[in-house]
Amino acid sequence: MRDLIYRRLKVMVMMMMIVSWRCVLGLENINPIFFDEGLSHLFGESNLIRSPDDRSVRLLLDKYTGSGFISSSMYQHGFFSSLIKLPGANTAGLVVAFYTSNGDVFVKNHDELDIEFLGNVEGKPWRFQTNMYGNGSTSRGREERYRLWFDPSKEFHRYSILWNPTKIIFWVDDVPIREIKRKEEMKGDYPQKPMSLYATIWDASSWATSGGKFSVDYTFSPFVSEFKDIALDGCNVSESLTTLTRDNNNNINCSASDQLLMTSDYSTISPKQAAAMRRFRERYMYYSYCYDTVRYAVPPPECVILTAEKDRFRDTGRLKFGGSHTKVHRARKKRRRNRSTPVVSAEL
Repeated sequence: MRDLIYRRLKVMVMMMMIVSWRCVLGLENINPIFFDEGLSHLFGESNLIRSPDDRSVRLLLDKYTGSGFISSSMYQHGFFSSLIKLPGANTAGLVVAFYTSNGDVFVKNHDELDIEFLGNVEGKPWRFQTNMYGNGSTSRGREERYRLWFDPSKEFHRYSILWNPTKIIFWVDDVPIREIKRKEEMKGDYPQKPMSLYATIWDASSWATSGGKFSVDYTFSPFVSEFKDIALDGCNVSESLTTLTRDNNNNINCSASDQLLMTSDYSTISPKQAAAMRRFRERYMYYSYCYDTVRYAVPPPECVILTAEKDRFRDTGRLKFGGSHTKVHRARKKRRRNRSTPVVSAEL
């Protein structure tokens, strides 16, 4: 009897922990879909493998092809999210992308929001970048590059893109890593046309790792990335696509959906999350276009220049101290050892 009571109490405690965890991350407002509900095969023939319960999908890259999927509809603003696990071992030359785009419809003036994971040689960590294009502004890329505080090939983590009329937020789990607030001066550089969601894995040997120094080694293939609990929330406008391309969005009314997106948990950054974002950017961001004065003599209008952050970067937008988070971290530890009072900082 005592053992039964103990087991029941243990289960109750575990359930309370799970509910608490979901509330902290705002996951109670994420509604995962089945693949058939809102996604379609994009390319890769048999290299896209759906799970029996239709809740997850594996994308494979081998020497013949990569693979990918696309949302069945286009969205005028939205929240796009997935649990993702990346390939392990030697992933040099590899790119796994989770992004929104309308390049197939608006060929000459497309919009795009990117999360791109960049593979690395064995023993070195994955890196990733976020980017934004609006109205075909591919010559004015807005890249930021980062490292992670965990190994993304060991377990699933949630990556999300929030895009509403006033802001864009990139999330890793419950940490907002980048926020772009729309400014009037941005004009068409802020994405404004409906986009589809994409997920792909492909060979980017020409640039992904050390500027193309290392290519994909297919002796390690197939490379497998897995996506599950995918969420698509936003204003579905695919039925209006013909009108869209002809009337430049004038006949679309997404006010109700936009209001929900602008008041959702993932559109609001709490003080605690803002502190986590500052810590992330301080510790793991190693390139920012906002500090790349070689490329942009005048920072683009959405850039918020922080003096403490700017002092860490060269005029090329890359970190000082050799551009390595590890080297920066070691330098900080050395400085701290030389101080009489220890410095304690909260972990992400």
